[in-house]
Amino acid sequence: MEHATDSIEIEVAYALPHRQFLERFFVPIGTTIEQAIVLSGVTTLFSEIDLTTQKFGIFNKIAKPGTLLQNGDRVEIYRPLLLDPKEKRRKRVAEKSKKSG
Repeated sequence: MEHATDSIEIEVAYALPHRQFLERFFVPIGTTIEQAIVLSGVTTLFSEIDLTTQKFGIFNKIAKPGTLLQNGDRVEIYRPLLLDPKEKRRKRVAEKSKKSG
């Protein structure tokens, strides 16, 4: 599909354990991460997304809501960690120790 030269194609992605959102669409050049998220409609489908506290990224690199998008970017909306990775590893090691001991 052809679009005017003043637009770029991007994706917005959000994933839950059993449900995903991936929307590819065109936005005007100069669109920010935050604007793209709103335009995608993901916040309507997933009310837990809070644009004031949520972390975002482009291709797995953290980025600020005001970051300008480039053609082909994939905006990712990150969910908060339920358990700190270090704490999760400690629990896993402790469980293995109990099983083998």
